[in-house]
Amino acid sequence: MNNNNGWRSNRWIRAVIPALLLHCSVGTVYCWSIFCQEIADYIGFNKSAVEWAFSFAIFFLGMSAAFLGNVVEKDIHKSSLIAAICFALGMAGTGFFIYYGGVHKGNILALIGIYVCYGFIMGVGLGTGYLSPVKTLMLWFPDNKGLATGLAVAGFGAAKAIASPAMQKMLEAFGESGIYKMFLILAVVYFFMMFAGHLLLKKPDGWHEPSSDEKKPGIIEVIKTKPIKNYVGIWLMFYINITCGLALISQEKPIVKCIGLAASAGIISTVSAIFNAGGRLGFSAWADKFKDRNTIYKIIFSLSIVSTLLVILSGAIRNGSGNAILVFLVLALIFIVNAGYGGGFSNVPTLLSDHYGMGSISAIHGITLSAWAFAGLTGNQMATWIVNHTGEFIKIGENSVNPTGYQNVLYATIVLYIIALFLCIFFVKPAKKENK
Repeated sequence: MNNNNGWRSNRWIRAVIPALLLHCSVGTVYCWSIFCQEIADYIGFNKSAVEWAFSFAIFFLGMSAAFLGNVVEKDIHKSSLIAAICFALGMAGTGFFIYYGGVHKGNILALIGIYVCYGFIMGVGLGTGYLSPVKTLMLWFPDNKGLATGLAVAGFGAAKAIASPAMQKMLEAFGESGIYKMFLILAVVYFFMMFAGHLLLKKPDGWHEPSSDEKKPGIIEVIKTKPIKNYVGIWLMFYINITCGLALISQEKPIVKCIGLAASAGIISTVSAIFNAGGRLGFSAWADKFKDRNTIYKIIFSLSIVSTLLVILSGAIRNGSGNAILVFLVLALIFIVNAGYGGGFSNVPTLLSDHYGMGSISAIHGITLSAWAFAGLTGNQMATWIVNHTGEFIKIGENSVNPTGYQNVLYATIVLYIIALFLCIFFVKPAKKENK
C-alpha cells in the first residue's frame, strides 16, 4: 500500500490530490449565500424563490450518491468523469439561465432553468464527485482511514473559504453582469480541476474488485450482517447532525448581527468555514485513535449540547451585544457546531467501513448520504419557519433581527442533539475497526 516507486503508485498523487481537486470543486456549493441575492435581483425574483435551487442541489447530491453508489463501487473513473461533466454543465447552464433571466426579467423559465441546472444537474455532479474518491482514500491509507478521508472531505469544507474571495472579486470586477459571467468562467475552471482529478484517481495496485461474474452480496444483505437498528442509528444521527448544523449555519449571519458584530460578519463566516474544514480533518484523525470510532460522535454531540445549553441559559443571543463573555459563548457555539457538522461528514464512511467492511463501502456510504438529501430540505426550512413564526423582529442599528426567534431555533436543535446522543449510545453498538 505504501509503495512509492514513481508517481503512478504514490498515494498522495493517486488519491489525496485528486480527492482534493474533486472536493474543492464540488464544495463551492456552500458559496450559495454569497450570490443568492444577486441572482434574485438580476432575474427579477425574490430571494426565497431562488433559494430553492440550493435546497434542490443538496437533495440531489444525497439522492444521486444513494442511487449511483454502485456505479462508484464498480468504476471510479466513470463516476468521477460523470461528476466533472455534470458539475461543470450544471454551473454553465446556471450561468446561461441567469443571463436569460436578466434579459427577460421575472420569466419563470429562467427560475426553472436555474432549479434544473444548479439543483438537479449540478446536484448529480456533487453526489458522484463527493463519493468517488472516498473508498480509494481508505484503501491507500488502511491504518489511518480517518485521516485520509478527513484530508479530502476537509477540502469540501474549505472550498467556501477558498472560493469566496475570488467570487466576490469577480462580482465586483464584472459589474452588473458579473453574476452570470462568474458562473461561466467557474464552469471552465472547475471542469479542468475535476477532470485532472478524474485522470489521477486510481485504486492501489493489488486491490481486487469482484468481477461481474462473481457473486457479491447486495447492500441490504450487507447491512443485515448487523442488527438493523445499528444502521438506522447511524443514518438518523447523521441526519440530525446535518439538520442541526444547517439550522444554525443558515441563521449565522443574523445571529452575528444580534450580538453587535455585523461589521465582522464576513470574517466570522470565513473563520466558521475554517472550523468546518478543521472539524472534518481533526475529528476524523482523532477517531483513528479510538477502538470504537463511534466515540467521536459522542464527543461531537456532547460538545454541541453543552455549547447550545450555555447560550440558551445565558440568553446570549438576546443580551450579547456589548458583553464580551456572552459574545464569546455565541461565537464558540457557531464554531463548535461548524466543526461538529464537518466532523460528522468525514467520519461516516470510516464508521460504516468499521461496521460493514470495505467490500461495498461506496454503495453503503452513498445510501447513507440520502440523510444529507433530506436534511438539506429540512434544516434551513425548520430554522426559517421558527424565526418567521416566533418572537418578533426588532432593529439593531440598521439591521432587522429576531433574537427570540434565533434563541428558539436553539431549543429545537438541543432536543435533536440529545436524541442523536441517545441513538449514538444505545443504537450504534461498538465495532472493531475493519481493514479488509
